[in-house]
Amino acid sequence: MSHYQNLQSFFEGIDFKENEPLKHYTYTKVGGAADVLFFPKNKYELAKIVRYANEHEIPWMVLGNASNIIIRDKGIRGFVIMFNKLNTVTVNGYTIEAEAGANLIETTRIALYHSLTGFEFACGIPGSIGGAVYMNAGAYGGEISAVLVSAQLLNKDGEIRTVDGRDMKFGYRHSIVQDNGAIVISAKFALKPGVYETIQHEMNRLTHLRELKQPLEYPSCGSVFKRPVGHFAGQLIMEAGLKGYRIGGVEVSEKHAGFMINVADGTASDYEALIDHVIAKVQEQSGITLEREVRIIGEG
Repeated sequence: MSHYQNLQSFFEGIDFKENEPLKHYTYTKVGGAADVLFFPKNKYELAKIVRYANEHEIPWMVLGNASNIIIRDKGIRGFVIMFNKLNTVTVNGYTIEAEAGANLIETTRIALYHSLTGFEFACGIPGSIGGAVYMNAGAYGGEISAVLVSAQLLNKDGEIRTVDGRDMKFGYRHSIVQDNGAIVISAKFALKPGVYETIQHEMNRLTHLRELKQPLEYPSCGSVFKRPVGHFAGQLIMEAGLKGYRIGGVEVSEKHAGFMINVADGTASDYEALIDHVIAKVQEQSGITLEREVRIIGEG
């Protein structure tokens, strides 16, 4: 840990905590400690953290706001960066620019406030703008790729560049940043002028659909599996008789079998064991191999 000794002086003015349990920050409420957890307030602080880590060969990663992720129980070595404070949203005409830490749902509400249409599909997706761009988040027939104009990315060397939406290599729950290890710092979205009441009505309708279907009252990591071609993961899990199936403190939601909820101080290993069990049972029952959408990181 010798290269962590002068952090206080080098990072003066930058918020960070040492040996900080990550379960306080994740949607699943699981996860061990990060050696050092940073909360940069702007892209310059972010670049400084990344350059220091690279120079001292300290592993580093960005956690976004930790919604579609499971962190293992022994935590993460090196630097972990969270974007809670990088969360400014600005509106300019029909364009919205949002920093990576901005809340996606809040951003759709800002679009509504300005009577801008095109972002309604995301009004119920938990997570940050950065995470949404990273995985081309989508729901109810809409996807981030349809509205993204450009994104500011920080590459592994700590350099910042702007990438055109057309060069983001978007696919189903996929973008170029999953391949090149870059980090989304901010994103620019092109929307269209609309009627406030119409946009609000559509957002209310989608929110209602989501509340009916999804177990929002418990900690979860969102949708656990990718949608298999021609099928629904939740349906396959239900047909395998796994609704309500539980390992440790984590169970397959009774409300929507595509979700796993932390009902009783579950751990990351409970989540992993349950995911493996569900994949095996669905494979046995239907012959279809479910693919994980949630990311699992850290040391077990």
